[in-house]
Amino acid sequence: MSQGFRNLQAWQRSKALAVALYRLTDSAPLARDFALRDQMRRAAISVCSNLAEGDARQTNKESIQFFFIAKGSLAELSAQLDIAQEVHALDRIAITKLLEECEEIAAMIRGLIKHRQS
Repeated sequence: MSQGFRNLQAWQRSKALAVALYRLTDSAPLARDFALRDQMRRAAISVCSNLAEGDARQTNKESIQFFFIAKGSLAELSAQLDIAQEVHALDRIAITKLLEECEEIAAMIRGLIKHRQS
């Protein structure tokens, strides 16, 4: 597999987002909500994994497909963060920061998609 994905700023930020999410979900009350915690973790991991796989693909068409999947996983994570905040009354500032990071990474992925489409 190509190691070029490590140079993608979107991948670096999505990995940091996944690490931050793991830390958030490792503490109460999310630590006990196994279904939501695990789904959020899977979505976060999916973002950086699909960016890496997309970067390693041989054609732009294949790359774009994986970038769209990563973008979809970000949308999924954003929805789950909203739910977690309401259900578990999590710190609004922490959740807002993660949601803003999701939006910024999504913008980066849109840029990657446009670049590969041209």
